[in-house]
Amino acid sequence: MTDNLSTPARPGDGYGRLSIALHWLMLILLAAVFACIELRENYPRGSDIREGLKTWHFMLGLSVFVLVWIRLIARWRTPWLATESSWTRWPAAAVHIALYGGMILLPLLGWLVLSAEGDVIPFFGLSLPPLIGPDKALAGRLEDLHKTIAEAGYWLIGLHALAALFHHHVLKDGSLRRMLPLLR
Repeated sequence: MTDNLSTPARPGDGYGRLSIALHWLMLILLAAVFACIELRENYPRGSDIREGLKTWHFMLGLSVFVLVWIRLIARWRTPWLATESSWTRWPAAAVHIALYGGMILLPLLGWLVLSAEGDVIPFFGLSLPPLIGPDKALAGRLEDLHKTIAEAGYWLIGLHALAALFHHHVLKDGSLRRMLPLLR
């Protein structure tokens, strides 16, 4: 085992512990972001629970934004796995680029929406500065874009999960095992 958390123990072992931990942490965060914004609909407008869920949606979304940069650095430090077959390499890269793009773009769009609405941008006791001035019309357009990209992101996450199962059950190439911390 190496001391460096971002690299595998041996070449070909797969992802480092940091990459694996961030992968699953980000999945949990994304599920929580989704749950918060969807569950808020069960409560009346202006209620404390609804406002709390919206605040958690914002804070967890911004947490994804912070962690994605750590994840990108860890990924950059881990060499491409040689076991990836040539016909799966390009689709996998395209989906990964889209997923990382979403994890960067969606929190930024959310921050822009709150800024354009003139709202406070909460982040665990801090109030982040607005990125733009108030503009209600722009806020609506940005929010629509945010929702559209988020819905596409859910489909991409599902595609990513299906691809992992395809690699495991059909190709039997060990890709899924390299990302599961308990089965390595």
